[in-house]
Amino acid sequence: MDFIDLPAVQHARGAVHLPGSKSLSNRILLLAALAEGQAQVEGLLDSDDTRVMLSALESLGVSIERQGDSRNYRVNGIAGRFPQAAATLFLGNAGTAFRSLTAVLALSSGNYRLSGVARMHERPIGDLVDALRQLGAQIEYLQQEGYPPLQIAPCIPNGDALVSVKGNVSSQFLTGLLLAAPLTGRAITIRVDGELISRPYVDITLNLMQRFGVSVTRDGWQRFHIAAGQAYRSPGSITVEGDASSASYFLAAGVIGGGPVRVEGVGRTSIQGDVRFAETLAQMGARIGYEENAVIAAAGSELHGIDADFNHIPDAAMTIAVVALFAKGETVLRNIASWRVKETDRIHAMATELRKVGATVEEGADYLRIAPPLKLLPATIDTYDDHRMAMCFSLVSLGGAAIRINDPQCVNKTFPDYFSAFSAITQAN
Repeated sequence: MDFIDLPAVQHARGAVHLPGSKSLSNRILLLAALAEGQAQVEGLLDSDDTRVMLSALESLGVSIERQGDSRNYRVNGIAGRFPQAAATLFLGNAGTAFRSLTAVLALSSGNYRLSGVARMHERPIGDLVDALRQLGAQIEYLQQEGYPPLQIAPCIPNGDALVSVKGNVSSQFLTGLLLAAPLTGRAITIRVDGELISRPYVDITLNLMQRFGVSVTRDGWQRFHIAAGQAYRSPGSITVEGDASSASYFLAAGVIGGGPVRVEGVGRTSIQGDVRFAETLAQMGARIGYEENAVIAAAGSELHGIDADFNHIPDAAMTIAVVALFAKGETVLRNIASWRVKETDRIHAMATELRKVGATVEEGADYLRIAPPLKLLPATIDTYDDHRMAMCFSLVSLGGAAIRINDPQCVNKTFPDYFSAFSAITQAN
């Protein structure tokens, strides 16, 4: 399908059950593979990114069994040593898979080649490679210095280590180091240079490592210590929460379209930082309610623009950029430089497409300033092979403007059934 046409609608209400979290799914799959023992993983996300991780782990010799047509898998852990000591892995545009597997394989004892799509080869990885080399990793760039594809040779350990990594490009670099460190058996301290972005995603990593039997102590967000002699152990069974980033589109729809919209799969006890997106909606004037495993969103009296730092929820912040079209006054999204190195340059892409629907947008190196139009314009939205662009701009149809979304299949990266779920809450209101 080259495009999908979304008719102009005015209201949204109903309930949505979220697919599993991409961030949790890929971390859990990797940890279950690295652990000693068998793990039952329930509610795994079915998407391009998780298929990439599943395929890579199977290529490395991990035995993974899907249980019928369910989203449940049995993973037979390899106790830290991959059966295949040589492999060529194609990882698409899955950043969570590429960064974490780079770290884990670089601290292993095999020969591996990692590549991806053209955009992945434009996404920097030099800060992670520099950090891994401090631990004895043998990594060679196959094309441009600082970028994939990579060739990895067996690690040459160099004793207990203090390793430093930059924190201002991607939290996935720190996540990769944390996930890989226990494989060395050594005491390792990781020092973060500069500000650490996307801290809630690091919290997810630490939480899941603990579930798999490895403790990390930290001094603020600048130093993380993994004691020697720790190893991953299966927790037996683990369930994947719904995707809090995907929740943002339906919560926003409930606010823009009156609601209520009930989003099931995340709630007040979620370990995902993006659940805080709902707090931002409340700051803008929405009515938000929380349950143990659900969040409910509805319109308040009036939405108003905000000026806020979105370093902590960069993915969900994209949805706020579209909600800004429905708010009174300007909205400024600050500290979003990480958008530049995602699936596309999201700052430029978002500014370009917001202008198509009538917004006035100022684009900075690490911010967007958005003034809503008096009336939204029908438009054809380009998605830049970026799933979040497609899902975000579907919300514009709630402003009474027909929207064409080009390349809608890009949502397969995290939410293959997105447009069906969106249609279900916006039909015949």
